[in-house]
Amino acid sequence: MAVLTEISAGTLTVTLTILGFLASSVVPNSEGDALYTLRRSLLDPDNVLQSWDPTLVNPCTWFHITCNQDNRVTRLDLGNSNLSGHLVPELGKLKHLQYLELYKNSIQGSIPAELGNLKSLISLDLYNNNISGTIPPSVGKLKSLVFLRLNDNRLSGQIPRELVGISSLKVVDVSNNDLCGTIPTSGPFEHIPLNNFENNPRLEGPELQGLVAYGKNC
Repeated sequence: MAVLTEISAGTLTVTLTILGFLASSVVPNSEGDALYTLRRSLLDPDNVLQSWDPTLVNPCTWFHITCNQDNRVTRLDLGNSNLSGHLVPELGKLKHLQYLELYKNSIQGSIPAELGNLKSLISLDLYNNNISGTIPPSVGKLKSLVFLRLNDNRLSGQIPRELVGISSLKVVDVSNNDLCGTIPTSGPFEHIPLNNFENNPRLEGPELQGLVAYGKNC
């Protein structure tokens, strides 16, 4: 009976170890699934995403991906990679992402509102693409954001007033789009150069009313 008890205890230990390993892999797998969804939405003539193999335990061995010590994705570096296609809402599942670098490609479509779930994001660089639609107000939830570069796209609509509440913002560049309304004058926007808003034919400079005049010409 004692031998059976020892065997049972040993079996239980092994089972719990396996279950613990599987549980710890859930998040990295979900991140891999999200990134693979992005890969399928992009055209990649130079095969820069060739290493993105969805059968691996997590995406930390993929090129252009950086992870922390817990195998959570913290960087996505695909700037100037000759990519086209569109962004996907699943990017919002990368909860530990700090740098989203997709600049200088030919990406089309809109900015997914789900990017507002990336609470650790420091840098959002989507400049020099063909992105259209509006800047989603959910970007205002990115309270760690320091760099927001959306210049040289086809964005329209207003600059979301929610961005005024991001005290960490140091760089905002939305030049060369089709934005409208009035440039915010409070919060981090007090120190953003006006040339970072230029070449938006329907966007007006700061007025005495500040945000009260928001939405003019939209």
